[in-house]
Amino acid sequence: MEIESTAAALQIAVGRLVRRLRQTHVPGELTLSEASVLSRLDREGAMTPGELAASDRVKPQAMGTTLQALEQRGLVSRAPDPGDGRRVLMAATDEGKRLLTDRRTLKTHALADAIGRLTDAERDALVEAARLLDRLAEEL
Repeated sequence: MEIESTAAALQIAVGRLVRRLRQTHVPGELTLSEASVLSRLDREGAMTPGELAASDRVKPQAMGTTLQALEQRGLVSRAPDPGDGRRVLMAATDEGKRLLTDRRTLKTHALADAIGRLTDAERDALVEAARLLDRLAEEL
């Protein structure tokens, strides 16, 4: 298969998988941008809105809207930067972390159930594919 055909097939398959995972109902569902920001804060710790915007490759205004929605729901908090009082640091709250855990658990269980219906060889291939997809994401 030529590279462009592989790219097109991969884009379709990954798109279908992402849509199906999004369709898995999770109480208190987050938008994709909200989930991305909350996950980053959970993984990497407190960050400024500018750092978050740069890491998600969005405009600061769009990040401000996302952070405002998360803050209104009590999922993130803001505090002055101890190193520079003019800056603000955003952090995931305990409620935000709990919501992320619940969301990951439900979606992981749904995906694990589907993987469980595959053959041993297909599951082995998925392990390698997951590694390659992660590497591919780094190359984009």
